[in-house]
Amino acid sequence: MDGSPVYNQTTEPEAKRPRRLPLGCTLRHLRGWRLAVKVFQTIFSLVAVVCEELVEECANCSGLYFFEFISCSAFLLSLLILYVYCTDLYESLGEDKVQKL
Repeated sequence: MDGSPVYNQTTEPEAKRPRRLPLGCTLRHLRGWRLAVKVFQTIFSLVAVVCEELVEECANCSGLYFFEFISCSAFLLSLLILYVYCTDLYESLGEDKVQKL
C-alpha cells in the first residue's frame, strides 16, 4: 500500500518555513526619534536603579523602596518594549496583540 500511486498524487510535501535568525534585529517598527527615546528611557531607568543601590543608609526608607520598585519596573518594561519592537517577535505575535500589550 505504501508504494501505490494514489498516495503520491494526493500528498503534498510539507512546506518549509523560511530560515530566520532566532533573535534577528530589525528596526522596521521603531524608527527615528521613537527609537532614541526608548533607548534613553532604558539607560536612564538603569542609572536610577544603580543610583538607588548606592544609598547605604536612610532614615525613612519607604520612599526609597518605592523609587527602587518604580525604577526597576521601568527598566524591565523598557527592555521588553525594545525587545518586542526590535526583533522578529513583533511579526510572531501580530500587530493587534502588540498594541494590546
